[in-house]
Amino acid sequence: MCRADLGLAAYNTRFWPIQSRSPPVQSNANALVGVLMGSSSDWETLQQAAQILAEFEIAHECRVVSAHRMPDDMFAYAEAAAGRGLRAIIAGAGGAAHLPGMLAAKTTVPVLGVPVVSRHLQGIDSLHSIVQMPKGIPVATFAIGAAGAANAALFAVAMLASSDPVLHERLRAWRERQTEAARAMTAHLG
Repeated sequence: MCRADLGLAAYNTRFWPIQSRSPPVQSNANALVGVLMGSSSDWETLQQAAQILAEFEIAHECRVVSAHRMPDDMFAYAEAAAGRGLRAIIAGAGGAAHLPGMLAAKTTVPVLGVPVVSRHLQGIDSLHSIVQMPKGIPVATFAIGAAGAANAALFAVAMLASSDPVLHERLRAWRERQTEAARAMTAHLG
């Protein structure tokens, strides 16, 4: 839990931790949120979303589903998403970043797109690929990188909390702790 006495380093570690280089192999029949990535190299970014969902005790699953190398798997996942009870899909990809848009084309489950930092264009290419969807196929697009992944998860939490009073209270308390931690940073300025 965040506490008011945390300094900047502890705040950053708490809200944006980097832990593992490879995604867990995780499927969950009770998942409400799917966390999908185009490659295992995207896990460094997408794990931020998984950590937030775990913190809020939201059933989720993490999978690598490449739009270009596994198109049939990607389409099958998208087509089955609503029937399996998924309420949101957080999809992150770098470079061409077609995964979020192609998922959105095949499901009515809300897709939250996370551009992953790319080697050559620092994620601007990923952002443009995800944000420029044609009318009728929406993808909610978030910031490039770790902050975008965390915010996509928090957005999914907020969506679910709109019909779940217990989750709504958890989200309110989380935001209050975040505010307290930010205020505590001022005390360290001297």
